[in-house]
Amino acid sequence: MPLGKRRHTPLTERDALLLDLDGVVYTGPGAIPHAVESITRAAESVRVGYITNNASRTDEAVAEHLSELGLSVAASDVVTSPQAAVRVLADLVEPGSRILVVGGDGLVSEVENAGFTVTRSAEDDPAAVIQGFAPHVGWEHLAEASFALHTGIPWVATNTDWTIPVARGIAPGNGTLVSAVHLAVGRLPVFAGKPEKPIFDVAAERFGARNALVVGDRLDTDILGGNRAGMATALVLTGIDRAKQVLAAPAGQHPDYILTDLRQLFEAYPDVRESVEDGVRTVEVGKAVVRMKQHVVRVARAGDPLDLLRAGAAVIHSSGLQIFALDVDEQLRDLAVRS
Repeated sequence: MPLGKRRHTPLTERDALLLDLDGVVYTGPGAIPHAVESITRAAESVRVGYITNNASRTDEAVAEHLSELGLSVAASDVVTSPQAAVRVLADLVEPGSRILVVGGDGLVSEVENAGFTVTRSAEDDPAAVIQGFAPHVGWEHLAEASFALHTGIPWVATNTDWTIPVARGIAPGNGTLVSAVHLAVGRLPVFAGKPEKPIFDVAAERFGARNALVVGDRLDTDILGGNRAGMATALVLTGIDRAKQVLAAPAGQHPDYILTDLRQLFEAYPDVRESVEDGVRTVEVGKAVVRMKQHVVRVARAGDPLDLLRAGAAVIHSSGLQIFALDVDEQLRDLAVRS
């Protein structure tokens, strides 16, 4: 958590705002409340880019969708996991090689744009397999990948997301489909999208970012990836991960900022004040106070629910212990922060 006396917002001194899409800007076809207005405002002072693990659509299609929601977006503003995956692929095979593609138009487009030949069949003797999410991917496609990979050729996957948020709820993501092939072939692919570094390298290079803020709704992809890339990170509670997951986040997945929605990009972020006395660690955020002695975590003063979450996360994360090893106050375990 950010420390210090100076009152600042998450956007203070940033040169780029790198936003995840699903669960941050939209869920299904519709915009998340306050997202469009907040992003439009942010674009007045920082470079705004979009980083998505969704490999089913082209950058042009994503830009069109965002434009329909009321944002001013060009295809070049969108960094996709297929773009990062193709960059990884280029280091593994010869230029112009035949590649077996498991995925949608977004992945096919990037593979072709890089000068490779696309095939959907293992019988075409592909030089590698590249795999990304698309709603139509089924057993036949996964079987073709398995047939090809048993020959020992390279395998690149766009991302590891186990789930994706859609209009009707939470659905299986690319990580689930990759896992099916993994069980069939006995090895794992090289991953390019979040939380791996290549996709953030592409974004930093394209947007000239040296002090970017990564905003996402998932700890295991957006936050872990941003942290690995050395960027500041903010978790927004409008998608997959909520209070329970924040408190239980392992090392590497701790966000610098916790926000209920994107409006708080412009609000002064409260100081996290920590002290230790007689073996008791105390964390104060706003009016919320949480104390920890040995493995016992208790709420001394609840205050605002979001500040309570920030304080609880700070005291648990700084302990170096996992939440399953702690006796955590029910007020924290049952915390519901509404976006």
